[in-house]
Amino acid sequence: MSKLRIIFMGTPEFAVSSLQNLVESGCNVVAVVTAPDKPAGRGLQLTPSPVKHYAVSQGIPVLQPEKLKNPAFLEELRSYQADLQVVVAFRMLPEVVWNMPPKGTFNLHASLLPQFRGAAPINWAIINGETETGVTTFFLEHEIDTGNIIFQETEPIHYEDNVGSLYERLMHKGAELVVRTVNAVEAGNYPQLPQSQSEVLKAAPKIFKETCEINWNQSTEAVRNFIRGLSPYPAAWTTLNGKLCKIYKSSVATHVPTDNGSHLFTDNKHVLRFKTTDGWLSIDELQLEGKKRMGIEEFLRGTKVTTA
Repeated sequence: MSKLRIIFMGTPEFAVSSLQNLVESGCNVVAVVTAPDKPAGRGLQLTPSPVKHYAVSQGIPVLQPEKLKNPAFLEELRSYQADLQVVVAFRMLPEVVWNMPPKGTFNLHASLLPQFRGAAPINWAIINGETETGVTTFFLEHEIDTGNIIFQETEPIHYEDNVGSLYERLMHKGAELVVRTVNAVEAGNYPQLPQSQSEVLKAAPKIFKETCEINWNQSTEAVRNFIRGLSPYPAAWTTLNGKLCKIYKSSVATHVPTDNGSHLFTDNKHVLRFKTTDGWLSIDELQLEGKKRMGIEEFLRGTKVTTA
Protein backbone atom coordinates (compact mmCIF):
# COMPACT_ATOMS: atom_id res chain seq x y z
CA MET A 1 0.00 0.00 0.00
CA SER A 2 1.31 3.45 -0.96
CA LYS A 3 2.18 5.75 1.93
CA LEU A 4 2.22 8.85 -0.23
CA ARG A 5 -0.57 11.30 0.53
CA ILE A 6 -2.13 11.96 -2.88
CA ILE A 7 -4.57 14.62 -4.03
CA PHE A 8 -6.32 13.73 -7.28
CA MET A 9 -7.64 16.40 -9.66
CA GLY A 10 -10.03 15.60 -12.51
CA THR A 11 -13.60 15.97 -13.71
CA PRO A 12 -14.92 13.74 -16.56
CA GLU A 13 -15.38 10.01 -16.99
CA PHE A 14 -11.88 9.76 -18.51
CA ALA A 15 -10.42 10.72 -15.11
CA VAL A 16 -12.58 8.30 -13.09
CA SER A 17 -10.70 5.27 -14.41
CA SER A 18 -7.38 6.67 -13.12
CA LEU A 19 -8.86 7.58 -9.73
CA GLN A 20 -10.44 4.14 -9.41
CA ASN A 21 -7.15 2.43 -10.29
CA LEU A 22 -5.35 4.46 -7.63
CA VAL A 23 -7.93 3.58 -4.97
CA GLU A 24 -8.09 -0.10 -5.89
CA SER A 25 -4.30 -0.44 -5.95
CA GLY A 26 -4.12 0.81 -2.35
CA CYS A 27 -2.88 4.35 -2.98
CA ASN A 28 -3.67 6.86 -0.24
CA VAL A 29 -5.92 9.39 -2.01
CA VAL A 30 -6.64 11.92 0.75
CA ALA A 31 -8.83 14.31 -1.28
CA VAL A 32 -10.21 14.97 -4.74
CA VAL A 33 -10.47 18.32 -6.52
CA THR A 34 -13.10 18.54 -9.24
CA ALA A 35 -15.38 21.02 -11.01
CA PRO A 36 -18.39 22.53 -9.22
CA ASP A 37 -21.74 20.79 -9.75
CA LYS A 38 -23.44 21.95 -12.95
CA PRO A 39 -27.08 22.12 -14.10
CA ALA A 40 -27.92 19.17 -16.37
CA GLY A 41 -30.90 17.37 -17.85
CA ARG A 42 -34.36 18.70 -18.56
CA GLY A 43 -34.87 19.90 -15.01
CA LEU A 44 -31.43 21.55 -14.97
CA GLN A 45 -30.74 19.98 -11.61
CA LEU A 46 -27.27 20.47 -10.15
CA THR A 47 -25.30 17.37 -11.12
CA PRO A 48 -21.92 16.26 -9.73
CA SER A 49 -19.03 15.46 -12.03
CA PRO A 50 -18.25 11.78 -12.67
CA VAL A 51 -15.12 12.15 -10.52
CA LYS A 52 -17.11 13.59 -7.60
CA HIS A 53 -19.68 10.82 -7.93
CA TYR A 54 -16.97 8.16 -7.61
CA ALA A 55 -15.08 9.98 -4.83
CA VAL A 56 -18.22 10.31 -2.71
CA SER A 57 -18.94 6.60 -3.18
CA GLN A 58 -15.49 5.88 -1.73
CA GLY A 59 -15.78 8.36 1.15
CA ILE A 60 -13.01 10.59 -0.22
CA PRO A 61 -13.28 14.32 0.67
CA VAL A 62 -14.17 16.48 -2.35
CA LEU A 63 -13.09 20.08 -3.03
CA GLN A 64 -14.93 22.06 -5.73
CA PRO A 65 -13.37 25.50 -6.07
CA GLU A 66 -14.77 28.07 -8.47
CA LYS A 67 -11.36 29.75 -8.55
CA LEU A 68 -8.11 27.90 -8.01
CA LYS A 69 -6.37 30.96 -6.51
CA ASN A 70 -9.07 31.48 -3.87
CA PRO A 71 -7.23 31.82 -0.50
CA ALA A 72 -9.78 29.66 1.33
CA PHE A 73 -9.35 26.87 -1.24
CA LEU A 74 -5.56 27.08 -1.09
CA GLU A 75 -5.65 26.89 2.70
CA GLU A 76 -7.91 23.83 2.58
CA LEU A 77 -5.69 22.22 -0.07
CA ARG A 78 -2.60 22.73 2.11
CA SER A 79 -4.40 21.23 5.10
CA TYR A 80 -4.32 17.80 3.44
CA GLN A 81 -0.50 17.88 3.41
CA ALA A 82 -0.26 16.02 0.12
CA ASP A 83 3.08 14.60 -0.98
CA LEU A 84 1.98 14.37 -4.62
CA GLN A 85 -0.82 15.66 -6.84
CA VAL A 86 -2.17 13.71 -9.81
CA VAL A 87 -4.05 15.55 -12.56
CA VAL A 88 -6.22 13.86 -15.21
CA ALA A 89 -8.54 15.85 -17.51
CA PHE A 90 -8.78 18.95 -15.33
CA ARG A 91 -8.26 22.64 -15.97
CA MET A 92 -4.99 24.58 -16.11
CA LEU A 93 -3.46 24.94 -12.65
CA PRO A 94 -1.76 28.05 -11.28
CA GLU A 95 1.79 27.58 -10.00
CA VAL A 96 0.67 28.09 -6.40
CA VAL A 97 -1.31 24.84 -6.79
CA TRP A 98 0.97 22.64 -8.88
CA ASN A 99 4.06 23.63 -6.93
CA MET A 100 2.50 22.90 -3.53
CA PRO A 101 3.36 19.22 -2.82
CA PRO A 102 7.03 18.33 -2.16
CA LYS A 103 7.07 15.57 -4.80
CA GLY A 104 5.37 17.76 -7.39
CA THR A 105 2.30 17.41 -9.58
CA PHE A 106 2.07 15.15 -12.60
CA ASN A 107 -0.49 15.08 -15.36
CA LEU A 108 -1.79 12.31 -17.62
CA HIS A 109 -2.13 13.46 -21.23
CA ALA A 110 -3.79 11.39 -23.97
CA SER A 111 -1.09 11.72 -26.62
CA LEU A 112 2.59 11.01 -27.15
CA LEU A 113 3.95 14.37 -26.05
CA PRO A 114 5.22 16.69 -27.37
CA GLN A 115 2.76 15.88 -30.16
CA PHE A 116 -0.85 17.02 -29.76
CA ARG A 117 -0.50 19.36 -26.84
CA GLY A 118 -3.82 20.94 -25.99
CA ALA A 119 -7.40 20.22 -24.99
CA ALA A 120 -8.45 17.65 -27.61
CA PRO A 121 -5.54 15.26 -28.33
CA ILE A 122 -7.65 12.18 -29.10
CA ASN A 123 -9.78 14.05 -31.63
CA TRP A 124 -6.86 15.64 -33.44
CA ALA A 125 -4.78 12.47 -33.66
CA ILE A 126 -7.61 10.83 -35.62
CA ILE A 127 -8.41 13.95 -37.66
CA ASN A 128 -4.75 14.13 -38.68
CA GLY A 129 -4.84 10.53 -39.89
CA GLU A 130 -2.30 9.23 -37.36
CA THR A 131 -1.90 5.48 -37.03
CA GLU A 132 -0.43 5.65 -33.51
CA THR A 133 -0.94 7.70 -30.38
CA GLY A 134 -0.66 6.94 -26.68
CA VAL A 135 -0.60 8.33 -23.16
CA THR A 136 2.04 10.34 -21.33
CA THR A 137 2.66 11.23 -17.70
CA PHE A 138 4.71 14.38 -17.12
CA PHE A 139 5.45 16.90 -14.38
CA LEU A 140 3.61 20.20 -14.64
CA GLU A 141 5.54 23.35 -15.48
CA HIS A 142 4.58 26.90 -16.46
CA GLU A 143 3.77 26.26 -20.13
CA ILE A 144 0.86 23.88 -20.73
CA ASP A 145 1.78 20.26 -21.60
CA THR A 146 5.52 21.01 -21.74
CA GLY A 147 6.95 19.45 -18.55
CA ASN A 148 9.47 16.63 -18.29
CA ILE A 149 8.10 13.27 -19.44
CA ILE A 150 7.98 10.47 -16.88
CA PHE A 151 6.47 7.57 -18.84
CA GLN A 152 4.78 6.97 -22.20
CA GLU A 153 2.76 4.07 -23.59
CA THR A 154 1.83 3.77 -27.27
CA GLU A 155 -1.56 2.74 -28.66
CA PRO A 156 -2.39 1.97 -32.31
CA ILE A 157 -5.16 3.89 -34.05
CA HIS A 158 -7.15 1.43 -36.14
CA TYR A 159 -8.71 2.32 -39.50
CA GLU A 160 -12.24 2.13 -38.12
CA ASP A 161 -11.52 3.82 -34.78
CA ASN A 162 -13.48 6.88 -33.82
CA VAL A 163 -13.02 9.09 -30.77
CA GLY A 164 -15.33 6.87 -28.73
CA SER A 165 -13.41 3.63 -29.28
CA LEU A 166 -9.95 5.20 -28.95
CA TYR A 167 -11.01 7.20 -25.87
CA GLU A 168 -12.03 3.98 -24.14
CA ARG A 169 -8.68 2.27 -24.75
CA LEU A 170 -6.61 5.32 -23.80
CA MET A 171 -8.68 5.83 -20.66
CA HIS A 172 -7.77 2.35 -19.37
CA LYS A 173 -4.16 2.47 -20.60
CA GLY A 174 -3.76 5.88 -18.97
CA ALA A 175 -5.18 4.63 -15.67
CA GLU A 176 -2.54 1.89 -15.54
CA LEU A 177 0.17 4.42 -16.37
CA VAL A 178 -0.97 6.72 -13.54
CA VAL A 179 -0.52 3.95 -10.95
CA ARG A 180 2.83 2.99 -12.44
CA THR A 181 3.93 6.63 -12.21
CA VAL A 182 2.80 7.01 -8.58
CA ASN A 183 4.73 3.86 -7.64
CA ALA A 184 7.85 5.13 -9.41
CA VAL A 185 7.63 8.57 -7.75
CA GLU A 186 7.23 6.95 -4.35
CA ALA A 187 10.26 4.71 -5.00
CA GLY A 188 12.24 7.76 -6.18
CA ASN A 189 13.16 5.88 -9.33
CA TYR A 190 11.76 7.46 -12.47
CA PRO A 191 13.02 9.22 -15.61
CA GLN A 192 12.51 12.91 -16.32
CA LEU A 193 12.96 13.40 -20.03
CA PRO A 194 12.77 16.92 -21.47
CA GLN A 195 10.30 17.15 -24.32
CA SER A 196 11.88 17.27 -27.77
CA GLN A 197 12.34 20.77 -29.19
CA SER A 198 13.29 19.59 -32.68
CA GLU A 199 10.04 17.95 -33.83
CA VAL A 200 7.48 19.64 -36.07
CA LEU A 201 4.60 19.77 -33.62
CA LYS A 202 0.93 19.07 -34.29
CA ALA A 203 -1.45 20.89 -31.97
CA ALA A 204 -4.71 19.75 -30.36
CA PRO A 205 -6.70 22.93 -29.68
CA LYS A 206 -10.15 22.96 -28.12
CA ILE A 207 -12.93 22.06 -30.56
CA PHE A 208 -15.94 24.33 -31.11
CA LYS A 209 -19.18 23.76 -33.02
CA GLU A 210 -18.17 26.08 -35.85
CA THR A 211 -14.93 24.18 -36.39
CA CYS A 212 -16.86 20.90 -36.78
CA GLU A 213 -18.33 21.83 -40.16
CA ILE A 214 -17.19 19.42 -42.88
CA ASN A 215 -15.13 20.89 -45.71
CA TRP A 216 -15.95 18.73 -48.73
CA ASN A 217 -13.13 20.39 -50.71
CA GLN A 218 -10.69 17.88 -49.26
CA SER A 219 -9.69 14.33 -50.09
CA THR A 220 -12.08 11.49 -49.28
CA GLU A 221 -9.73 10.14 -46.63
CA ALA A 222 -9.26 13.55 -45.01
CA VAL A 223 -13.03 14.00 -44.69
CA ARG A 224 -13.48 10.45 -43.38
CA ASN A 225 -10.82 11.11 -40.73
CA PHE A 226 -12.49 14.38 -39.78
CA ILE A 227 -15.83 12.62 -39.27
CA ARG A 228 -14.45 9.80 -37.14
CA GLY A 229 -12.25 12.26 -35.24
CA LEU A 230 -15.41 14.01 -34.02
CA SER A 231 -17.63 10.96 -33.49
CA PRO A 232 -19.61 10.45 -31.36
CA TYR A 233 -19.04 13.87 -29.81
CA PRO A 234 -19.29 16.69 -30.70
CA ALA A 235 -19.91 15.28 -34.24
CA ALA A 236 -18.95 16.66 -37.62
CA TRP A 237 -21.78 18.38 -39.47
CA THR A 238 -22.89 19.58 -42.87
CA THR A 239 -26.14 20.90 -44.30
CA LEU A 240 -28.73 18.57 -45.85
CA ASN A 241 -32.16 19.63 -47.09
CA GLY A 242 -31.32 23.07 -45.72
CA LYS A 243 -30.87 21.73 -42.18
CA LEU A 244 -27.88 20.98 -39.99
CA CYS A 245 -26.97 17.30 -40.25
CA LYS A 246 -24.50 15.54 -37.96
CA ILE A 247 -22.46 12.76 -39.58
CA TYR A 248 -21.27 9.98 -37.27
CA LYS A 249 -19.95 7.36 -39.66
CA SER A 250 -18.86 7.28 -43.29
CA SER A 251 -16.97 5.06 -45.71
CA VAL A 252 -15.15 5.48 -48.99
CA ALA A 253 -17.59 4.80 -51.84
CA THR A 254 -16.55 1.83 -53.96
CA HIS A 255 -19.10 2.47 -56.72
CA VAL A 256 -18.67 5.99 -57.97
CA PRO A 257 -21.93 7.58 -59.21
CA THR A 258 -22.15 9.25 -62.59
CA ASP A 259 -21.19 12.89 -62.21
CA ASN A 260 -24.45 14.82 -62.43
CA GLY A 261 -22.83 18.13 -61.57
CA SER A 262 -24.01 17.93 -57.97
CA HIS A 263 -21.87 17.44 -54.87
CA LEU A 264 -24.53 15.05 -53.60
CA PHE A 265 -25.88 11.71 -54.82
CA THR A 266 -28.65 9.51 -53.42
CA ASP A 267 -31.08 6.87 -54.64
CA ASN A 268 -33.29 7.80 -51.67
CA LYS A 269 -33.31 4.12 -50.67
CA HIS A 270 -29.90 2.79 -49.73
CA VAL A 271 -27.13 5.30 -50.37
CA LEU A 272 -26.24 8.92 -49.70
CA ARG A 273 -22.90 10.16 -51.00
CA PHE A 274 -21.02 13.44 -50.94
CA LYS A 275 -18.40 14.42 -53.48
CA THR A 276 -14.86 15.17 -52.34
CA THR A 277 -11.84 16.38 -54.29
CA ASP A 278 -10.84 12.84 -55.29
CA GLY A 279 -13.97 10.71 -55.04
CA TRP A 280 -17.18 10.14 -53.09
CA LEU A 281 -17.87 9.44 -49.43
CA SER A 282 -20.82 7.27 -48.41
CA ILE A 283 -22.72 8.35 -45.30
CA ASP A 284 -23.49 5.39 -43.03
CA GLU A 285 -24.85 7.01 -39.87
CA LEU A 286 -26.28 10.48 -39.37
CA GLN A 287 -28.71 12.71 -37.50
CA LEU A 288 -30.72 15.41 -39.23
CA GLU A 289 -31.73 18.38 -37.12
CA GLY A 290 -34.95 17.52 -35.27
CA LYS A 291 -34.56 13.77 -35.79
CA LYS A 292 -32.83 10.91 -33.95
CA ARG A 293 -29.48 9.40 -34.89
CA MET A 294 -29.92 6.52 -37.35
CA GLY A 295 -28.37 4.36 -40.06
CA ILE A 296 -28.64 5.52 -43.66
CA GLU A 297 -31.38 3.13 -44.84
CA GLU A 298 -33.63 3.94 -41.88
CA PHE A 299 -32.99 7.61 -42.49
CA LEU A 300 -33.85 7.44 -46.19
CA ARG A 301 -37.07 5.53 -45.48
CA GLY A 302 -38.36 8.57 -43.64
CA THR A 303 -36.62 11.45 -45.42
CA LYS A 304 -36.46 12.34 -49.12
CA VAL A 305 -33.14 14.04 -49.87
CA THR A 306 -33.05 16.73 -52.53
CA THR A 307 -29.84 16.92 -54.53
CA ALA A 308 -30.47 20.21 -56.31
